[in-house]
Amino acid sequence: MSRPNILILMVDQLNGTLFPDGPAEWLHAPNLKKLAARSTRFRNAYTASPLCAPGRAAFMSGQLPSATGVYDNAAEFPSSVPTYAHHLRRAGYQTCLSGKMHFVGPDQLHGFEERLTTDIYPADFGWTPDYRKPGERIDWWYHNMGSVTGAGVAEISNQMEYDDEVAFNASRKLYDLSRGADDRPWCLTVSFTHPHDPYVARKKYWDLYEDCDHLLPEVPAFDYDDQDPHSKRIFDANDWRSFDISEEDIRRSRQAYFANISYLDDKIGEILQTLEDTRQEAIILFVSDHGDMLGERGLWFKMSFFEGSARVPLMIAAPQMTPGLQTTPVSNIDVCPTLCDLAGVSMAEVMDWTTGVSLVPIGQGVARTEPVAMEYAAEASYAPMVSLRYGKWKYNRCVLDPDQLFDLDADPHELTNLAEVLAHQGTLAQLKAKSEARWDLESFDADVRKSQARRWVVYDALRQGGYYPWDYQPLRDASEQYMRNHMDLNVLEETKRFPRGD
Repeated sequence: MSRPNILILMVDQLNGTLFPDGPAEWLHAPNLKKLAARSTRFRNAYTASPLCAPGRAAFMSGQLPSATGVYDNAAEFPSSVPTYAHHLRRAGYQTCLSGKMHFVGPDQLHGFEERLTTDIYPADFGWTPDYRKPGERIDWWYHNMGSVTGAGVAEISNQMEYDDEVAFNASRKLYDLSRGADDRPWCLTVSFTHPHDPYVARKKYWDLYEDCDHLLPEVPAFDYDDQDPHSKRIFDANDWRSFDISEEDIRRSRQAYFANISYLDDKIGEILQTLEDTRQEAIILFVSDHGDMLGERGLWFKMSFFEGSARVPLMIAAPQMTPGLQTTPVSNIDVCPTLCDLAGVSMAEVMDWTTGVSLVPIGQGVARTEPVAMEYAAEASYAPMVSLRYGKWKYNRCVLDPDQLFDLDADPHELTNLAEVLAHQGTLAQLKAKSEARWDLESFDADVRKSQARRWVVYDALRQGGYYPWDYQPLRDASEQYMRNHMDLNVLEETKRFPRGD
């Protein structure tokens, strides 16, 4: 059987509400718009968990954080959990990663045969939250509002340097794949860290949004006392009292964020052009790990089930799927089974405990009846939170907080909690029953606390005496690069050229 090549383009913290049907019309994103025109576009796609490491582990494995154990940004992703890279590699694929995946623990590959860059984030347990100390900030790594007050123009930053490297290595890999030295099909994952804050952008992209009409959020900031309990915890975790956020700060932060979408569009355009220039064909999937509130309600970053934080763009260009807009709620945990379905690879041995489902039938017009599930048990939470998106409804539950029920058709900004409205008690009871059947929150909480306690012990121990980091070290064998004396120059020139000519 001939299996298709697969190119996965992943970005970080891209708000899915900006992708109502591909990129919003006012975004300067010509390459993503061109990709959208030939893709199945999922308007209501959600993260499995609105934070980097748990969202990405779920995306790769098709399982929720409560199954993988990746509860937060310092929880180990167990080597025994199969990912789409394992499934595809087992079926004969070359699997390669260029960029970020925020793997925590000594396994920095998780099924990838090759990794072209290191990660931008640390691989150890140093960012572990502590449920024993609710409300206590871990100041040296928790988000704070300095990303907002420091927004502006820069021609280089830590993150730009990283994403420039990610794109360069991805294009270089596509050139290498075109030479045909390995006849296996390939799966290349290219994972950027933008438009994740800090909100800093190159001037050429910044200037694109100088007169943008979207530099202020549609829902302005609420007073702290008017926020729901979890949003108050996010405010406190972000150290909001230490910062005075002006309207100009908000405008500049959003302008930089939009600018970085255009920066990413250029990078993605370079990669897609390389694919075209080398005459290779591939299924293309575009997705984010989670969103960014971008000042809506006064909230920034992620960590919330509100749409800006939880909704993500998801587009798939594949022969088996009909281009067009799909509004059925889906999840990025559906990516793993979808990729396997598109590649003709069976996941039968693990499907009994995999939560995600293939999106191929939806892309062919088949309705979905199962709710989309989300979990959160990381920074700014004191106990696990869970959510179900079911049709037009979103239901959020946490033992510490009042239930939340939103009708997203009538109330897309989630301003009216219907959980205590008499007319909606039947819907509330139905969704509560579905939630309770899926989650035992007391057991979930105990598992998170056990994981955190173990990691605090291990991290402290490994910082004593000799220290061996888990951070991925990209392999570079200079003796096999370019021209060396053990190589036949005639063979080298022939095999390294594409097209090869006469």
